[in-house]
Amino acid sequence: MSTGGFITIRGARANNLKSVDVDIPRRSLTVITGVSGSGKSSLAFDTLFAEGQRRYIETFSPYARTFLGPAARPDVDAIHGLTPVISIEQKTTNRNPRSTVGTITETYDYLRLLFARTATAYSPATGEPMVKHTQEQVLRQVLSRHDGAPIYILAPLVRGRKGHYRDLFETLARKGFINVRVDGRLQPLTPGMMLDRYRNHNVEVVVDKLVVNAKDEGRLRQSLDTAMQMGDGRVDILERNAQQPIHYSKRLVCPTTGISYDDPSPATFSFNSPEGACPQCNGLGYIAPSASQGEEDDGEEESPAVHTPCPACKGKRLRPQSLAFRIQGEDIADVANKELTALKAWLEALHTTSAGEGTGAATAAQIAAPIRAELTKRLDFLIDIGLDYLTLARPAASLSGGESQRIRLATQLGAGLVNVTYILDEPSIGLHPRDNHRLIHALKALRDLGNTVIVVEHDRDMMLAADYLIDIGPGAGEQGGNILFSGTPAELLTPPKPGAQGCDSLTARWLRGEETLGTPVTGVGGKEEGEAVRTLTISGCTGNNLRDVEARFPLGQLVCVCGVSGSGKSTLVCQTLLPLLAGRLHRALTPPLPFRDITGLEFIDKVVSVDQSPIGRTPRSNPATYTGLFTDIRNLFAQMPEALIRGYKPGRFSFNVKGGRCEECAGNGYKSIAMNFLPTVQTPCPVCRGARFNRATLEVRFRGKSIADVLNMTIEQAAAFFVNQPQLLPKLNTLLDVGLHYLRLGQPSNTLSGGESQRIKLAAELGKRDTGRTLYVLDEPTTGLHFADIRALLSVLRRLVERGNTVIIIEHNIELIAQADYLIELGPEGGKRGGRIIDAGTPEELARRRAGPTGQALYDAEGRD
Repeated sequence: MSTGGFITIRGARANNLKSVDVDIPRRSLTVITGVSGSGKSSLAFDTLFAEGQRRYIETFSPYARTFLGPAARPDVDAIHGLTPVISIEQKTTNRNPRSTVGTITETYDYLRLLFARTATAYSPATGEPMVKHTQEQVLRQVLSRHDGAPIYILAPLVRGRKGHYRDLFETLARKGFINVRVDGRLQPLTPGMMLDRYRNHNVEVVVDKLVVNAKDEGRLRQSLDTAMQMGDGRVDILERNAQQPIHYSKRLVCPTTGISYDDPSPATFSFNSPEGACPQCNGLGYIAPSASQGEEDDGEEESPAVHTPCPACKGKRLRPQSLAFRIQGEDIADVANKELTALKAWLEALHTTSAGEGTGAATAAQIAAPIRAELTKRLDFLIDIGLDYLTLARPAASLSGGESQRIRLATQLGAGLVNVTYILDEPSIGLHPRDNHRLIHALKALRDLGNTVIVVEHDRDMMLAADYLIDIGPGAGEQGGNILFSGTPAELLTPPKPGAQGCDSLTARWLRGEETLGTPVTGVGGKEEGEAVRTLTISGCTGNNLRDVEARFPLGQLVCVCGVSGSGKSTLVCQTLLPLLAGRLHRALTPPLPFRDITGLEFIDKVVSVDQSPIGRTPRSNPATYTGLFTDIRNLFAQMPEALIRGYKPGRFSFNVKGGRCEECAGNGYKSIAMNFLPTVQTPCPVCRGARFNRATLEVRFRGKSIADVLNMTIEQAAAFFVNQPQLLPKLNTLLDVGLHYLRLGQPSNTLSGGESQRIKLAAELGKRDTGRTLYVLDEPTTGLHFADIRALLSVLRRLVERGNTVIIIEHNIELIAQADYLIELGPEGGKRGGRIIDAGTPEELARRRAGPTGQALYDAEGRD
């Protein structure tokens, strides 16, 4: 283990931490683990990161700090040895439609620079390369190309613009010019001359007419100089009997048509800049639908909008001039749409050509070399952490939390910072077990630069690869908050013996193989013995990277769709099957991705999606509002004698309605201070001190508790408090069943992880009546779960299956995959190298065949057990 001292924490009491003391070795990889809600994030983020942020703010001038207010000090006695802190969380996915993988990693910036310095422009009219010349080159080409020929030297003044141009003709006549060429026809300048103002015109003035001869080089040079000055760097040469002139320019010009472009800059290739963005879609790549958005209430979600690709740029986001620049026949949008491995190969094989005749290929290659080196380095970081299937053009909003976190990790690797404390929140989310070693290697590379890396994680491989482990528990919420173990993985794996060091926590027993999810149970789904398994079969799936996939889902079973990241799991289940079923069964409007046929629909009468999107878009949404508990609680408080005397209705106890809420903070419980140079700072409301309600509302009590007290209860405390309330207890029990006993009823939705949001949705669905013919779809339900919590989740899913329902999960957790009744594995790789079903069957069959990464991982897990 690397040396470098310790970060010492003394008396940490944030949230449920029990005044803990712990030492974290610096310049090491430390994993903090424990059951969900045990206090891991409280130690890592609410203590360490909060203190690092406070110290950063303390470096500002007193004037700047007046805008921030007092920096909140975390509830801890002392922290020593803490270096500057950077937090990389998985729930901060960027939803800006202008952000892509390329922009957030700054890789696209280097690609823009490569195109600006080395790309060749091609004429949109003829497809031939555009050229540019120096004044001396124009002179030499005219002397050689037109030697002995009578020519007109023309200065282009107007290109394809409307107007009568009477003032222009009068100005030219006063300067002594005699002839002009208007719309391809030579004619003399005449008094009062003007054109049709409503038509587009091309106007060139005849600067000179002469027979080209080397003896008259002086006159030719002077005339060309005059023409280029008048023509803004452009000049046309027309032989006497020719129909079309030859175009020369100091700028890029099409030699046949005279179309001229400015020299490109990096902004030319930016869809976030007016210089590069497609004018029709404003650089978005699609035409956004216009729809009115209603007010959110109690966590209601809007249906996803369907975007139409921009007809002008065909989704490439850039204006035609930007797309006219190409390297080896490909524009920048084509290159940005390559998978990262293909993009790296393209860079390695690139033989850069010049941007024009004035720059030699050798010079262009020399210019490109450092840009290509920087691009390759950044791509390597992304590929090394298992994101090789992504493209630079992939919208940031389409990334999972784990993908966006790993992208930020790659960005930090590229930054090369040293002596920094990095805190990461479950970076293994969405990563197949096969690729874990790549992520671990990246974290160790960050450590080896001289940084301290602290990871909140439940992954077995990550724990065993750490330099140091901290296990928090033993339970969640009030039952957690204690340091159960701190030391090396080898010490944690040592079984406890009388008088010897060892640990007997849930984590330790799981890592030692003493605790498991249990023996896999084959789901029967309510079928009679000997009855054939009914199947739902969808065929001809070709969305995204799927290659004419036909998938058979046995009904009444727990079905797991697995495969490496980017192999097509979400495309098949969430973007094809789910919207198809929702449309057929519930008339949902989101169209599925392309498919050919589906059979077995007659065996399903309801489909339920339980994803990891937030349960609401604002902090006003919380577990109580989403599950409907808050309505029942408000009704209960409205029946209290004090409420009846005062005439309070249920709305009085809502923080979304005027009357009962605190109007100083509008029921938020905090005040937001907008900062121009830092994220918005939130401070407790000075009037209600975070209670969210006014004093009169808080005077109404049920069993001695106000409405604010109830919202501050954990679900476990609320279940005990409302034990005699039959309208509340079933919903609370479903939240307990999915392992969310530690959450508070009023916990804002923006503080919940994706996994917690998903389990709240699952609890809400469990509270509804199922039909026994319902199909449930869950996307990575083990996110954020300790194996003990996965065991509770599996019990809930089994209960659904036992009632005859079908559960389809997308999952990477090998322990849960091993518990499924049936597996469908996509692959073999991600992106274009995936999109096929490479194996299907029971976990035992996949482990025996080892046809894909999941089968191999199951085989390895069996050997480990």
